[in-house]
Amino acid sequence: MTPAKRALIVDDESIVCERLRPPLERVGLEVETYTDSREAMARLRESHFDVLVTDLKMRKPDGLDMLREVRERSPDTHVFVITGFPTIDAAREAMKGGAVDFIPKPFKISQLRELILQACRAQDEAGPSDT
Repeated sequence: MTPAKRALIVDDESIVCERLRPPLERVGLEVETYTDSREAMARLRESHFDVLVTDLKMRKPDGLDMLREVRERSPDTHVFVITGFPTIDAAREAMKGGAVDFIPKPFKISQLRELILQACRAQDEAGPSDT
């Protein structure tokens, strides 16, 4: 993985952010976390991220809003939607909207980390983007 891959984690449960940050930083990602989705949305609008991990159910903007925003601004960003309320309709909507994966909670952090690393490696192999 090339240096300085950037990840944004958005979940209204601070424990999720606290638990995801260290293992992602240990593998070389620069990680920002937000529990307030409005603040995270503002950050997405001002900076590029290679990876977005977003909770589905939050106060507006929710995870699908975050996904749509990223798709408009940065189509090469890999988006992982996590949720404690998985439904087939929500999964279908997230995947149709361009999410890399739809992951129900609880999940193994090591598995999510590996999915993120695979996405970053694929990004490296694809070469530089125009962003």
